[in-house]
Amino acid sequence: MLKHWKVAVTIGLLAVCLGWAFYNGLVVKKYTVNTDKFNEDQSIRIVLIADLHNHIYGPGQSELLQLIREQEPDIIALAGDIADDQVPLMGTEMLLEGIQGIAPVYYVSGNHEYWSNDIRHIKDTIRKYEVTILESGYEKITINNSAIIIAGVDDPEVVKYEKRRSTWEEDFYQAFSELRKEPAFKVLLAHRPELIEIYKQSHFDLVLSGHAHGGQVRIPFILNGLYSPNQGWFPQNAGGMYDHGSLIQIVSRGVSFNPRLPRIFNPPEVVVIDIKGNRTIK
Repeated sequence: MLKHWKVAVTIGLLAVCLGWAFYNGLVVKKYTVNTDKFNEDQSIRIVLIADLHNHIYGPGQSELLQLIREQEPDIIALAGDIADDQVPLMGTEMLLEGIQGIAPVYYVSGNHEYWSNDIRHIKDTIRKYEVTILESGYEKITINNSAIIIAGVDDPEVVKYEKRRSTWEEDFYQAFSELRKEPAFKVLLAHRPELIEIYKQSHFDLVLSGHAHGGQVRIPFILNGLYSPNQGWFPQNAGGMYDHGSLIQIVSRGVSFNPRLPRIFNPPEVVVIDIKGNRTIK
């Protein structure tokens, strides 16, 4: 009898572990970034969505939209690969239609939008939904009495597809060279996390990225990611928050799911970033 009980418990634990490992429902991941550029009573909440790849969560993206609304964001950041190169734009348009009016929305391109060979149509479609597309540009806005700069850069694939003579890195430095003079809190949307050494030299306070898909396979507390694009095996920037001294980087694990390439201990996530002030008011 005791032997059967042990077998049953073992099978049950294995079932729970497998269910946890292969769970592919949406989760919410929250981070807090403290800054002395805001007063201690000021804060801004950003919801970060990356790597949708046109995936659909429920009728009309209802599951994803509900999670976004529940976070009550001040800004919605779309950090690339919201569209895809092989799947119709339906899932993307459902998301864009649903988030209209929730908060200002900012978008930067990812590599898959360029691989579609239809980047102009994709961007025109995104603009229809009152989304600000950041192409090596920035906006200075005030939210909750806090000044913040939202900047964004096109994916490096832009150099090849637009046949530029300059390098992506040269264009990046030129676009944001004046920002060092700006005292406001500065956020950069940049799809690729592996280019962090470049971002670190450009006077930003926070960089929001995607692209790595969480390294696809994780082992909690042991392995943060097995493999990701452009970083290879055991990527350093697969997903999470990374402190680089004067710069914080947050990498979304993305919201896409492909049953042919299961995510293990790595569910798709809606990322919430609270930027909170710690400057004492005199």
